Amino acid sequence: MKLTPAFGALVAAALLGGCGGGGPLSNPSSVQNPPGATGEKLAFAYFQRCIQPIFLEQLPVVQNGSSSTNTCSGSGCHDSNTGTGGALRIIVGAQPVDLTDPANTPDVIRTTDMYKNFYSAQGVTIPGSPIQSRLFQKPLLLDILHGGGQIFPSQDDPHAKLIAYWISHPAPAGQDEFSTATYNMFTPADPVTGTCNVQ
Repeated sequence: MKLTPAFGALVAAALLGGCGGGGPLSNPSSVQNPPGATGEKLAFAYFQRCIQPIFLEQLPVVQNGSSSTNTCSGSGCHDSNTGTGGALRIIVGAQPVDLTDPANTPDVIRTTDMYKNFYSAQGVTIPGSPIQSRLFQKPLLLDILHGGGQIFPSQDDPHAKLIAYWISHPAPAGQDEFSTATYNMFTPADPVTGTCNVQ
């Protein structure tokens, strides 16, 4: 039997049709992004002032029934050089960025170690949904393994509340991580002198 170009095109169209809705693989007719996958950015100012210090603080660790202390950024954990702790990587010596200095444009800030830490932390979150974010789930052992053990005893832990608040309050849609609209995450609304809100 001789195959014509028209027959070949018909076969290709039938095969491509099977890749979309229904079909032998039971694919959905349309694909939807999971909740939180909206492209929103988390606030850099809040990260720098309220989240980064958590990574450097000596925190209690409960693992296999034993208690000790360690930092999230410690060697063997999430240290950018010697850590073995998955996707979250922390550069311990990251210096704060002066957000009031006009020379610190977004392009300049994005080259700093502090921004690298921010970027890494944001990468293990789903903006708007702490309960689905590894950065929140793992230190609480919320139905997920954390090689570093349980860090926060409950969601009421002050550190857990800071992380939850940061993830729950992304910058307004269409604005970047440096949006001054995120300064309302502080009281007063100043990332230098304000305290970190948790509710």
